[in-house]
Amino acid sequence: MKINYIKKYSKALGRDMEYKTYGNRGLGVLVFPSQDGRFYDYQDFDMVAVLSSFIDAGQIRLICVDSIDRETWSNASGDEHMRITLHEQWYHYIIDELLPEVSRYKGEMFLATGCSMGGFHAANFFFRRPDIFDTLISLSGIYYASYFMPNYHDPLVYDNSPQDYLANMPDDHPYIDIYRNRNIILCVGQGNWEEELLDSTRKLDALLRSKNISAWVDYWGFDSAHDWVWWRKQIVYFMEKVIREKALSDYVI
Repeated sequence: MKINYIKKYSKALGRDMEYKTYGNRGLGVLVFPSQDGRFYDYQDFDMVAVLSSFIDAGQIRLICVDSIDRETWSNASGDEHMRITLHEQWYHYIIDELLPEVSRYKGEMFLATGCSMGGFHAANFFFRRPDIFDTLISLSGIYYASYFMPNYHDPLVYDNSPQDYLANMPDDHPYIDIYRNRNIILCVGQGNWEEELLDSTRKLDALLRSKNISAWVDYWGFDSAHDWVWWRKQIVYFMEKVIREKALSDYVI
């Protein structure tokens, strides 16, 4: 497995940012870390290891990005406008700087994934830019910004709250038809520490169904907890099916 570590200055953030890639062929999988996490967490928690067969076979390559959650969503005592503005700069770093750098060809489509808050980021990026992401695998995600900023609302907060902007998206919005042709996978357990994530997933599930947007929303059992041991099982389970579907459509290059 080819592993690359990259540290590069971001114009959007005005600082150096780090990320790691695993593999150099196949479907590009953009991995968002869980809350306050780092770009190396996916490896440290053995998520890379359980996906290694896909990577070694040239079916996928992982792009594990760094977060700045401690300065944005998690910074409960900070100025809300500054927090959400900084998050938006991070969003543009990912979209405008990092993805063009890791793309193998013009117009390449990516899979977005993450666990817990990484699932929130993955869903938000996917729904904001379905022209870049054709697949979403969100594990134990939460999907509304007010969970992190309950007392502050502005256009940037709204633009980063999938449950809100999807609910208000008109039926003739061009993204609606695009979503209907994308691969949306949401998974959540019903065990320990999943309560709020389960509620948010159910609401997003109902919202997507109300708009006739197909999604595979998988509710795992009452033993399935908010924990890496379950996310390792889930990511392999869903990745196998995504790879099989893409292979059947002759998508994977």
